[in-house]
Amino acid sequence: MSEAHADPAVLTLGPPLDRAAAVGILLHGRGGTAQGILGLAEAIDRPDVAWLAPQAAGNAWYPRTFLAPLADNEPWLTSALAAVGRLVDHAGGMGVPPERVVIAGFSQGGCLGLEFAARRARRYGGVAGLSSGLIGPPGTPRDYAGSFVGTPVFLGCSDRDPHIPLERVDETAEVLARMGAEVAKRIYPGMGHTVIGDEIDQLRAVVDATRGALAGSEEG
Repeated sequence: MSEAHADPAVLTLGPPLDRAAAVGILLHGRGGTAQGILGLAEAIDRPDVAWLAPQAAGNAWYPRTFLAPLADNEPWLTSALAAVGRLVDHAGGMGVPPERVVIAGFSQGGCLGLEFAARRARRYGGVAGLSSGLIGPPGTPRDYAGSFVGTPVFLGCSDRDPHIPLERVDETAEVLARMGAEVAKRIYPGMGHTVIGDEIDQLRAVVDATRGALAGSEEG
């Protein structure tokens, strides 16, 4: 990984942001692609949702494992977090506040999305980490500022994932709940490092709640 500061290309699916019921930011895993993670959007199948999928340089957001010392993943980690922030801010500039934005990712992308949300905690439409957890080695201080103000968070992972220790998923759930998130955690026996239908159903429910919140505000 030689380039840490260029804005990633962003693939889109769905309506323009200013006409969308909600916006989903999808973050691919190490070795994955923006096109590949958009398969989640196609499976969720909500035509009124605008999806944004950035493409990491070299197909990775940072070079080392997410359990490595934070300094070992710099400057790529800071650059990747900033790229997610620019997408959230871009949605806001198009009239879509964070309360209507869902941040979701798989594996390395899920770790990135969870870490971003924790560092910029506020009320989002939702956050989902599939086979992922907060970034940093064991014992990393989790003294994040801010509150999620009831943001729904879904965490799904295998009980024996080769890359994501179950202890880190449990810690992530505890930290985000302490910060005011409504956390739903599902551990799937023997699933492996993949995404299954139940996780897509859970993510669809988070997206639908975000879309429904908009409909409720318009009715009121």
